[in-house]
Amino acid sequence: MTQMNQAMIEKYRSSFLKEVETNVEEGHWVKMCMQCGVCSGSCPLGPHWEHPPQEIFMMIRANKRDEVLKSSSMWFCTSCYNCIARCPRGLPITHIMHGLASYSKKLGLAPKSQPTESFGQIFWNSIASNGRVNELKIGLALQFKDGFGQGVKNAMAQKDLGMAMMKTKRMNPMEFFGGHTCKDKSGIARMLKKAQEVEDQHIANYGAGK
Repeated sequence: MTQMNQAMIEKYRSSFLKEVETNVEEGHWVKMCMQCGVCSGSCPLGPHWEHPPQEIFMMIRANKRDEVLKSSSMWFCTSCYNCIARCPRGLPITHIMHGLASYSKKLGLAPKSQPTESFGQIFWNSIASNGRVNELKIGLALQFKDGFGQGVKNAMAQKDLGMAMMKTKRMNPMEFFGGHTCKDKSGIARMLKKAQEVEDQHIANYGAGK
């Protein structure tokens, strides 16, 4: 258990809803869910969720912290926005699902080897360091994330796709040695730092009831 997670447990022991409202993007909307189930019925991956969205909201209000934050459910959201478009109360369900996933990762509670989490982290690392995506390095990182042996098997299974991407100039082998980047990487770093400061301040203000 991480120190941050332990601190959050102590701070919000009696109210997981309050913890979500304070720390999760658009989390204050959770209490508005009326459990109609339209979101779950509208989700193209609904049958594959361990807990569909309206059940997640119910569990939050029932103080089932570990069951929610350790679930793989939120990671199944594909941002199709069907749930938002059809919710009779206009809840930003997609944003809440992504917010819960991000928060569970921040606390070290995300399921181990979760594919969406792995891809998201690899994608973010590329964007944050270069300002642009390096398709070759992202592909290699994904193929070899479970070790060299499995990576070779994955690469062989996907060789036709890789060749097709190179033929259409969607992937360049020379990007392994650097690849294209934005002109002002230090500016990207400053922008991301500022965005983090704004987010931290927002959480602090909401927690203080401002």
